[in-house]
Amino acid sequence: MQTILMIGFYIALAALVIVLGLGIANLARTDDNQASRSNKLMRLRVLVQAIVIALLVGLGMVVGAIKIGF
Repeated sequence: MQTILMIGFYIALAALVIVLGLGIANLARTDDNQASRSNKLMRLRVLVQAIVIALLVGLGMVVGAIKIGF
């Protein structure tokens, strides 16, 4: 389980870097759709960040660094 979460975490982290790079590159554009595209990329970035954080918390629980309960 730990290996699956670790692989998923690294894949999600790579996707986050790609979406962030696309968002930064979109700032240099000056076409009419730039604002709409920027908004969509920001929403996608927030979604991917939430996935990365969930995987990181899950990984912490599996490894034993995060304990829930008494």
